[in-house]
Amino acid sequence: MLQPDGTITSGTVSFKPGRFEGGGMQWLRFKAWLDEIHGAVGVGRVAFEEVRRHIGTTAGHVYGGFLAHLTAWSEANGVPYQGVPVGTIKKHATGKGNASKAQVIHAMKRLGHTPADDNEADALALLHWVIAQEVGHG
Repeated sequence: MLQPDGTITSGTVSFKPGRFEGGGMQWLRFKAWLDEIHGAVGVGRVAFEEVRRHIGTTAGHVYGGFLAHLTAWSEANGVPYQGVPVGTIKKHATGKGNASKAQVIHAMKRLGHTPADDNEADALALLHWVIAQEVGHG
């Protein structure tokens, strides 16, 4: 997340339902998290990884569910949103559109970040792509 003062904050959040919860709980947690962030600091724009291939059917369904909830939340809150292809993000971060997870992590570390995992590194790489588009260096 890019703060108004230029500070970047990042991390990961799990929305996975617990053992004794229904599958819909992940969507409720996701929406509550979006509401919490929006209420605390405001969300001016949303960018997300536009995944075009999935490892399996379940991954495709989960991605579709998150995408549906994210775009619906964005529409309801008047927040512009944009999907960015994974290859575009990787190419911007590493120079290679088919970069490995390790290469993206390394690229984010070179920029001074300390991502806990590949998910956080991917989010940071996406944020840097967005920043570059805004300043016209994309």
